[in-house]
Amino acid sequence: MNTPGRHKTAVLNAATRASPRAYQAGEAVAVTLGAVILAVRAAEPVVAVVPAQRPGEDRLPGGPFRPGDHRTLEDGVRGWAHAQTGVETRFLQQLCTLADGIDLDPVEPTLCVSYLALAAPRHCSDRTPATWRSWYAFFPWEDWRCGRPECLAEIHAHLEAWAAQPGPPCAARWPADRSQRLRMAFGGTAGGGWDEEKVLERYELMQEAELAGPAAPAAGKRRWPGLVHPLLGDQAPVLARAIGELRRAVKYRPVVFELMPDEFTLFELQKTVEAILGPNLHKQNFRRLVEGCGLVEPTGEHRLRTGGRPARLYRFRRDVIYERAAPGVKVKPGRG
Repeated sequence: MNTPGRHKTAVLNAATRASPRAYQAGEAVAVTLGAVILAVRAAEPVVAVVPAQRPGEDRLPGGPFRPGDHRTLEDGVRGWAHAQTGVETRFLQQLCTLADGIDLDPVEPTLCVSYLALAAPRHCSDRTPATWRSWYAFFPWEDWRCGRPECLAEIHAHLEAWAAQPGPPCAARWPADRSQRLRMAFGGTAGGGWDEEKVLERYELMQEAELAGPAAPAAGKRRWPGLVHPLLGDQAPVLARAIGELRRAVKYRPVVFELMPDEFTLFELQKTVEAILGPNLHKQNFRRLVEGCGLVEPTGEHRLRTGGRPARLYRFRRDVIYERAAPGVKVKPGRG
């Protein structure tokens, strides 16, 4: 599936290593494929990870593109994802291309083409080779389901102190100064103006301030769990980009149903949307939205619940994609 042009970016992740090796004329460039496989199980958003080289570290699944074995990039990433996680990926969307000059001879310069993949709950059981970790373990400040995250006050205080320090001019892609970037990414001190889609912008700001990423432990700051590839370095920005893209997509396309079982209750659907976006949603408003927009239809069946009335079962109404240009769950999360 094609992705908007703004997400097909080439990035040199200089934070993961110093003085990248210069490219030599005629030198081969390796192509590596990566998969960010996201799912929601038991109302918790999870990502599939596999062990990295060092104990206690994880990485995203993927491997080299092999033209003799892979007809397309998509075939290659599906093959690596299945081999390493056991997941058959149906939904696949190109996410980004990272260009890394590796300063470890004889490793050749590498392009990593990453894809966003979505998996239904039945595909992310503990019987798969992958480990399924909550993506809020990597980015706890993104989880607003129980209100404003406690860690955000500490993060905001550190960032405000960092923003007040004199620093080098911002890169060309950041026309604003540090204080302006902080307000755009994190909103005000009370969380006003928080945009749930700016996951990558927040992580990059924290990385630059040495609150996250490989430099954080050396700076004596709290270290969040990391995703470290033996060649590509810090993969947390790729996960952050994938979460931000999914949060955008769920509002305008029916991708949330890729994360649902074939039949579900409206309560289960609401909890899945809340898990993706971060906050709790108003129950009646959410139900009016999905039913009024024609996103779901009742199956005629019910699920028995302990201590309550049977819950009506629904399924995704696929005809909606032919009826509306943007059949997504256009919720507007509020922040307390």
